[in-house]
Amino acid sequence: MQGFFPHKLAHKVLEIGPKVIAGPLAIVPFTLKAELLKRILGLLLAEQAADEELDFLDGRWVAIKIEDLGLTFEVTYTDTWQVRQLQEAEVTFTAQSKDLLLIAAAKEDPDTLFFQRKLCIEGDTELGLEVKNLLLSVEFDAMPAAIRVAIEKLAQALQALQAKAEPALV
Repeated sequence: MQGFFPHKLAHKVLEIGPKVIAGPLAIVPFTLKAELLKRILGLLLAEQAADEELDFLDGRWVAIKIEDLGLTFEVTYTDTWQVRQLQEAEVTFTAQSKDLLLIAAAKEDPDTLFFQRKLCIEGDTELGLEVKNLLLSVEFDAMPAAIRVAIEKLAQALQALQAKAEPALV
């Protein structure tokens, strides 16, 4: 019984963790979340913006739904990032926070998650593929150090919890 407890605990942390984050996140005004998202996108995709690789987004809205955090927003890029609440995006990406974290840390491939039905892409297929390819073009090592280290540490912790929880899921 003692050997089984860590598996159960890891499973519970994976299950409850996003719920703990979602509560406080829900009371943060959208304008603050939008400003933070614009800054993060600006940092992560600065090289792509400078190389005019974001031109395909000009006036086109992409929705992101992070289901377990209850976070939904749309983004576009027209010389600067714009973020708004869900309205009428041309394509919508839906996933759990853990899967998006693993994509950001280059620990998981979006195609793999798509075929495992952990990443849902609905709407304009061509735009969705362009966005996916853009995300794949982001060099993890080229990210700002603070963001890279934070993502790496969170991804390592997540993978460790998933490895511990696996026996409890069988």
